[in-house]
Amino acid sequence: MSEPTLTVFAGERRLLTGPLRDVLTYLKVQTPGPEGGELLIFDDQTGQPRDFDLSGPLEDVLARELPAPAGPGRPKLGVVAREVTLLPRHWAWLEAHPGGASAALRRLIDEERRRWPEAAAIRQAQTAADRFLGAVGGHLPGYEEASRALYARDGARFLALSRDWPADIRAHALALAAPAFAPGHPQSGPVGEG
Repeated sequence: MSEPTLTVFAGERRLLTGPLRDVLTYLKVQTPGPEGGELLIFDDQTGQPRDFDLSGPLEDVLARELPAPAGPGRPKLGVVAREVTLLPRHWAWLEAHPGGASAALRRLIDEERRRWPEAAAIRQAQTAADRFLGAVGGHLPGYEEASRALYARDGARFLALSRDWPADIRAHALALAAPAFAPGHPQSGPVGEG
């Protein structure tokens, strides 16, 4: 699995795509020109905008934002507690499994992810591209129709609707959406430049 990447935009212009360390270094030491516009940083896996505390020297920024290396022994699992609402019969079924409800839910989720890896990748690509476009391109002509084409997996229509968008925004949206338009999947249309 490759290292997750972030992309930095200044207005409609893409400045950099790279791993977290490279992006933080760039943000700390580079200053875009006055015509560059506001800097926006996006997580390429989720399409979510990111914000970083860039105060202090570069070493402090990196120490604050980069994950700490795992020490000896078993690394932490990164468990996050959230509420799940189920009917009593669902709780009873889950609790009857080894390890209790949480372990049963994790197993079910992992089984589904293994069974349908393409569907998960397509959903992730659609969500990431749509979030990115919502943040930078919601004002662009044809945005809403292009979003519908993205979820319909109609690559040809998406291309046609995005043809007049700024080049960097269009290229990045297409890169994020690529798994949704991959040939060989049901409903995916061609994504040629024709």
